[in-house]
Amino acid sequence: MFVLRRLPAALALLMLGALSLRLGLPFQAAVPVALALTVLLFVPRVLLQTTLAALLWAGALAWVGMAWLRVQERLAEGLPWLRLAAILGAVTLFTAWAAWLLHPRKTEG
Repeated sequence: MFVLRRLPAALALLMLGALSLRLGLPFQAAVPVALALTVLLFVPRVLLQTTLAALLWAGALAWVGMAWLRVQERLAEGLPWLRLAAILGAVTLFTAWAAWLLHPRKTEG
């Protein structure tokens, strides 16, 4: 159960790494940080898991900001925007769900 609860967070962290590349962070910084955080997901420390959950919640907010910016660009150019909003909204919800899964349960040690 420990590993299964962390797999969505691993995917969400990798997607946040891709977002950081899109925002201009150099490849040499974004990829090692995303991979290191993904590895840290599987270290069973409550404080570390809580910190990673907070990072994912912040990542969900970053996806909201990206969705807002991209939809505004599409609207200004008169291009279709609904599919973009749906995709980025789904990514935002997935990232928030992954963060929620990381919160320690009373049954975990």
